[in-house]
Amino acid sequence: MKKQTLAAAAIIASTLFMQACSTKTNNDSAFKAIDPANMDTTVRAQDDFYHYANGMWIKNNPIPGSEVRWGAFNVLQDNSYKKLKVLLEEASAANAKKGTNEQKVGDFFATAMDSAAIEKQGLSTLTDELNLVSGIKTKDDVLAVAAQLQRKALAPMFTFYVYQDQKNSSVYIPYVDQGGLTLPDRDYYVNNDARSKEIRTAFVSHLEKMFTLMGDEASAAKANAQTIVRLETRLAKASKTRVELRDPQANYNKMTVAEVNKITPNIDWAKHFDRLKLAKSESFIVGQPKFLAELDKMIATENIDAWKTYLRWHLVASLADNLNNAFVQESFSFNGKVMNGAKEMKPRWKRVLGDIDNAMGEALGEVYVKKYFSDDAKKRCLEMVNNMQAVYRERIQKLDWMTDSTKTQAIAKLDVFITKIGYPDKFKDYSKLEIDRSSYARNVLKANEFAFDQMINKLGKPVDKTEWGMSPYTVNAYYNPTINEIVFPAGILQFPFFDPQADDAVNYGGIGAVIGHEMTHGFDDQGCQYDKEGNLKNWWTPTDEKRFKEKTTVLVNQYNAYTVLDTVHVNGELTLGENIADLGGISIAYDAFKRTAQGKANEKMNGFTADQRFFFGWAQVWRQNITKENLMQRIITDPHSPGQFRSNGPLSNMVEFYEAFGVKEGDKMWRPETERLKVW
Repeated sequence: MKKQTLAAAAIIASTLFMQACSTKTNNDSAFKAIDPANMDTTVRAQDDFYHYANGMWIKNNPIPGSEVRWGAFNVLQDNSYKKLKVLLEEASAANAKKGTNEQKVGDFFATAMDSAAIEKQGLSTLTDELNLVSGIKTKDDVLAVAAQLQRKALAPMFTFYVYQDQKNSSVYIPYVDQGGLTLPDRDYYVNNDARSKEIRTAFVSHLEKMFTLMGDEASAAKANAQTIVRLETRLAKASKTRVELRDPQANYNKMTVAEVNKITPNIDWAKHFDRLKLAKSESFIVGQPKFLAELDKMIATENIDAWKTYLRWHLVASLADNLNNAFVQESFSFNGKVMNGAKEMKPRWKRVLGDIDNAMGEALGEVYVKKYFSDDAKKRCLEMVNNMQAVYRERIQKLDWMTDSTKTQAIAKLDVFITKIGYPDKFKDYSKLEIDRSSYARNVLKANEFAFDQMINKLGKPVDKTEWGMSPYTVNAYYNPTINEIVFPAGILQFPFFDPQADDAVNYGGIGAVIGHEMTHGFDDQGCQYDKEGNLKNWWTPTDEKRFKEKTTVLVNQYNAYTVLDTVHVNGELTLGENIADLGGISIAYDAFKRTAQGKANEKMNGFTADQRFFFGWAQVWRQNITKENLMQRIITDPHSPGQFRSNGPLSNMVEFYEAFGVKEGDKMWRPETERLKVW
């Protein structure tokens, strides 16, 4: 599950009467929902429930060569992609009317699939942008070209976007954050562990090969590679860590243009915003002032040729997958194989689909939901949301560590959650986006610039709370603190997360826990800092804030103790928000499930009690295989814990799980009662 923070990042209404999502308990769907063939009974449930529930599935479902991770999410997304492929092929052959979404989606797909034309065009599709870079003569030219590339969403030097003001969520404001790196995280540039050193060595080799493909002689390519490493290492050293970036207060620095100009005398921010075609803004949010100060020093001290090399690199590297085969293969060799452990490239149509999702996701999603999504699933999911919201309210009221004044604020926030299920009520307007069959890379750039203009044109307008941050077919969900919304695309409302014909136990253990997860993000260590209106504002008493910190520190320590590979552990601070949400999600879902007829009876079905089926429903959504390389990268960059610990970690805190499977002291899933944590 994903929690949206600023720029796009699993509930409930108010009846205490619990309705069963489905009362059918003897059909094939209910039986197949928990398939014994997926279990590994050589593992004790009391020692490792994740592998007990999923062991044979993990053994029998190796990672496809083109993937780096394979689990419930990936299987569903792959099935959705196959359906989308049919829609795209139909659109590309339809000869649709110019200007329609069908024409744009069809032309985008057809052009991207024309490998012969792409091979012939090579780098010529980027001639205009490359000429801009080569024509740089002054430091001001460097900033002017950087602005042009930022308009095309290539983000050199720093990250720029327009979003809600976190302390005044009713208005939009510009943001400037750290950025400008090629590698996934600043740690790869500064850490001295074996993996980081290995990646830096491979990165230099990759840079040299890419510059050679751009036409540089070997000596120039080698020198240019060192330039990129030098510049990006300076930026990395000035960047905050992922854990530091989780503090919304520390990363909210509202300043006037004049104030920021004093920090960065070599960057005229009024001029830069004008070059971005941004409406006049007297102030903006600076995420990391020290980063901008270092960037300013670099603009002053690094020579113009170094910046030309840097901008040329970011232009070509950002679009390498949209160019001829030599660039595509080299990009995959480093980003796919070295960084993530992929054995083979995804088929072209899947890679193209990712670009179309970024460019026109809702246009494609509108067709998808009409053909493949049932509004009955939406209705049943909303019933679960309503049931769980009532449970959440009661749980807050009964908390023994929170005072009444803070409880009142928490419930007020819960009661005004905006719930979005399936697809938007109003789809995006793509009428101003022009797509044709001339060039794959140019279509990507045009789509990027269209999205950029849509974003900056929000400035000065009312906040649009109907917007979605994911396409309807996405297998995921999210909470957005500045809107105070929980969002569940149609893509995730499928088995194993949700099946209208399955029994309540499995559905509440699956999508129910996802719903509870996203709700809890509103009250995790970050979400709890936003009020019911979506403003970054403290609504806690000092005593409650201290108690909450004490509880979450216990969770940090629990996850820090989990070993991933050799001496590598889960980062309990980085994953804290997701771990709080997992624990809250499964706990709330269980309480809601126990109010259904099946939950109350707890009778056996196909050999398992209803409670046991509930926990199976939870464990099977996290089953996965993952490459060592991708796992190591995720430990550094991903705020979610690995699947095994997402499954077992919360359960080891739940007495209800202990009772369902007879967990006792001495079992590996057992935690001393004094260490079992309940937050929400």
